Amino acid sequence: MPYVVPNPVLSDRFVQAFAFASIVHASRARQGTAVPHIAHVLGVASLVLEHGADEDTAIAALLHDTPEDRGGYAMLAQIKARFGDRVAAIVEGCTDSFEDPKPAWALRKATYLERLADAQGGADLATCKVAVADKLHNARAILQDLRNRGSAVFERFGATQEQVGWYYGSLAQVLHRRLSGEPAISLAGALLHALDEIAAHTGCELFGAGVESGFHGRPCPDPR
Repeated sequence: MPYVVPNPVLSDRFVQAFAFASIVHASRARQGTAVPHIAHVLGVASLVLEHGADEDTAIAALLHDTPEDRGGYAMLAQIKARFGDRVAAIVEGCTDSFEDPKPAWALRKATYLERLADAQGGADLATCKVAVADKLHNARAILQDLRNRGSAVFERFGATQEQVGWYYGSLAQVLHRRLSGEPAISLAGALLHALDEIAAHTGCELFGAGVESGFHGRPCPDPR
């Protein structure tokens, strides 16, 4: 007898969100690769669904990159009109900049981390779930690229290797705390494991130092 989900999580709204994301990201590849960007948002949606997400959170996972990369606040307004206030709020919480050009890297990341850390007036748990799935999928992509290209992979970032490590280490610490007791806590653990794997690669020592600094709450390293 086939397995059946007793109370299906997904409806036609999810299908519509996938179609929308496919159109928005049709011409995009993941940074520094030939991998279609839609593969990333599908991966993030898969991770949140595997860890207890509802449909709004899964739809937000599909759409989390669209305002930052395709239209800023105008795109967020489209998402709100098509998929509702809650989806738009989660997507907004996962967006570190609506501006073009974007603010300086360190300021953007510090502001985003502050919002994720704020349990009262900042990001809610659904936003944290999408954020941790997003960063885990990104970290695994970095790990795969390291195997193929070596530490040159860090040339695609607008920051030093140590700063990138600091950002991911800070995210791991914040998200581990925010998701304590939630099904998605295992994603925070998987993120930290992936960061340890990256740091263990030859040429990634500065990344590892940055992760250590960020995880223990120290300030972002100065560029070197």
